[in-house]
Amino acid sequence: MFPSRRSVAVPPRHRASLMVAVCLLVVAGCGTISTSAPPATPTGFQGIAGLLVQNGLKIDHVVSGDAGCDDPTLKRTAIALDASGLDQTTPTRLYVYIFRDQAAFDRLRQTVDACARSYATNPDAFESVEASPYVVAGPGPWGANFKAAVRSIFSQAAGTGG
Repeated sequence: MFPSRRSVAVPPRHRASLMVAVCLLVVAGCGTISTSAPPATPTGFQGIAGLLVQNGLKIDHVVSGDAGCDDPTLKRTAIALDASGLDQTTPTRLYVYIFRDQAAFDRLRQTVDACARSYATNPDAFESVEASPYVVAGPGPWGANFKAAVRSIFSQAAGTGG
């Protein structure tokens, strides 16, 4: 009824070649192999702190969950710190808002501005930098070199965004 099954013995000297051929077929069946680096993902706060220090800024009094206002959604995304360095001789309070992805950044970006009204005693001196998924804000004025460094650091940390 059924045809008989016969096993084929593969000599030991051909087994390695057969395994390589099978592996190549499996890989070929999976599609192309990418040799390019994956897109850069946003850096976490530890990496950001390292970049700040590496670029000549001093940070102190880091507080997770300090949004500068009572907004519970922003508190989950915020880290506050005092920063100085370069041409910013007096430490200034920075509020770093780290959003999960581009959608959260887009949805909550204006909320940061509303929150900032509670800690920006002089709205004309208020400073901010944004590079999705981050917004950095705080009372100013900031020194030109300090602000340029903050902008560069957060742009680098953002990778390809959220």
